[in-house]
Amino acid sequence: MAHDTIPSLPTERPAGRPFDPPAGLAELAPLSRLRYPDGHIGWLATSHALVRAVLADPRFSVRPEIKHLPIPGVPGSDRPAPPGIFTAMDAPEHTRYRRLLTGQFTVRRMRQLAEHIQAITTEHLDAMARHGSPADLVAELAQPIPAQVICELLGVPYADRARFQADALKLFRLGTAQEEMIAAYTAVQGFIAELVPAKRAKPDDDLLSGLMATDLTDEELVNIGFVLLGAGLDTTANMLALGTYALLTHPDQLALLRSDPGMADHAVEELLRYLSVIPMTVRTALEDVELDGQTIKAGESITVSVPAANRDPAHFADPDTLDLLRATGGHVAFGHGVHQCLGQQLARVELQVALPALVTRFPTLRLAVPPQDIAMRTDMIIYGVHALPVAWEV
Repeated sequence: MAHDTIPSLPTERPAGRPFDPPAGLAELAPLSRLRYPDGHIGWLATSHALVRAVLADPRFSVRPEIKHLPIPGVPGSDRPAPPGIFTAMDAPEHTRYRRLLTGQFTVRRMRQLAEHIQAITTEHLDAMARHGSPADLVAELAQPIPAQVICELLGVPYADRARFQADALKLFRLGTAQEEMIAAYTAVQGFIAELVPAKRAKPDDDLLSGLMATDLTDEELVNIGFVLLGAGLDTTANMLALGTYALLTHPDQLALLRSDPGMADHAVEELLRYLSVIPMTVRTALEDVELDGQTIKAGESITVSVPAANRDPAHFADPDTLDLLRATGGHVAFGHGVHQCLGQQLARVELQVALPALVTRFPTLRLAVPPQDIAMRTDMIIYGVHALPVAWEV
């Protein structure tokens, strides 16, 4: 294929179908050439089988400093990620951090956090009721819940939570001025940098305190805290809002969850598969890799499409239908392999608690504007809605 005919990654969603993947993805081969925004040529995997194969193969690197390079060995390509930024590391560095952190996501801590999530959800549903109809679900519920859960996880003191959450949310809010973004980033980093030595001096029952018995440095702990904030706030907030939007436009599925809140675990897995708020991830071949009859050469980039994999008809029957009763085993909404989302169980609990609580607390909940008037986050990495105006009968 001539370079000038190689397509870029499809991003245009089908008209009137905001929950579906970009239309062009289904027209591509399971493994095809791809033109990247900087002009270099790499690969795109769209099938469920190939996406899982790439994400599980250690011959593909997650390191951002070697992505988009035509050949390995380019000067500067061996720069390590900052200490503690484990999501940008391969083994063995990634393995060390992952092992230490996995030990902190214990059943006991998840159970404790689940109790807090119940209380936090009730608090914000009460506030939403006091606010009255209509309301923006993003501002009233979807963003505050994961923000408070992250505070619980990191052990942010209660007196500092409002300031910390306000700064953290600015990092993910569209329209935040660059100066304000830089100030928020500096404030959040500075706050975590103060929190770490405070936990060393007086450990509590939070995740950061639990890591104090390790050999991690303060710099590593600060960066780990920032990674957990970034990974656990915007993704879950958008799943809460987009999941509600999907349910409100699929009344038969909404009725299922409302009539049986105990099916929340099934409902959440299907919404994760159906919506796929993380559109893609990129890997780089460390050596020549044979894949689906093609050779991915060392140094070449390969993008894996999460929405395409989760809508692959070879793995999921009738994949474009939202079916809360479906068996969703193998979806890749949280990734796959050694880099699979570390906090996925926590995200699941937040969704499993908040969604049924919302739809049962407000049995007449509906969109306050026509669906076509809801602004989608097509201009941001994490897909979702900028706001979700909802209304209900008092």
